[in-house]
Amino acid sequence: MGKRVSLATIDDKPVAVAAPAEATAGIPLALLVANPRNPRQSLGNLDDLKSIATRQLQPCLVVSAKGFLALWPEDAEKVGTAQYVVVNGCRRLAAAQKFGRPELLIVHDESVAASRGELLGAAVEENIGRQDFDIIEEALAVEAVVAEYASAREAAEARGWTTGWISQRRALLKLSPDMQQALRAGDLAVRDARRLARVPAEQQVAAWKAE
Repeated sequence: MGKRVSLATIDDKPVAVAAPAEATAGIPLALLVANPRNPRQSLGNLDDLKSIATRQLQPCLVVSAKGFLALWPEDAEKVGTAQYVVVNGCRRLAAAQKFGRPELLIVHDESVAASRGELLGAAVEENIGRQDFDIIEEALAVEAVVAEYASAREAAEARGWTTGWISQRRALLKLSPDMQQALRAGDLAVRDARRLARVPAEQQVAAWKAE
């Protein structure tokens, strides 16, 4: 893997970019399985990837099933007989299955399976900044990454993020379910949500309506 380039302060997208390895030849879909720890709860509408039936513009980042299961042995049933777990490219895999592409180009990088934090971080970083990545899903994913490190500061240093960016995402998890739904629906602005997160959960709706 190439040297990380921290983009933590660019466009509020703390993505650590590394030079990819050379993609391999096409791998049959039967040998691939989507990351059971994918931070996206829904892959959304796949029509934007319909062209994958004839052309794959970007390879999928994978780790071996063995490497993945060394981190999460409890996911053995979900991984099944697959040889590779797709860390980045789960939507491409789903689109290939839907639109009839028999195989996918992959980049196999076992260093991504060096630790839970490394793999979860790589999965999160693919989705950060995408318009269809639910903001609460993002917050939950960041929380999951931080949980694999001794502290938020250590997680930030490892991923090339900033502690402030992490704090902003984690704060959204202090919102009540009703407020989280309002945020997801676009009825509540992110800036207002961060402020309301400092209010006790049972008082948040009233505080919002009083504004």
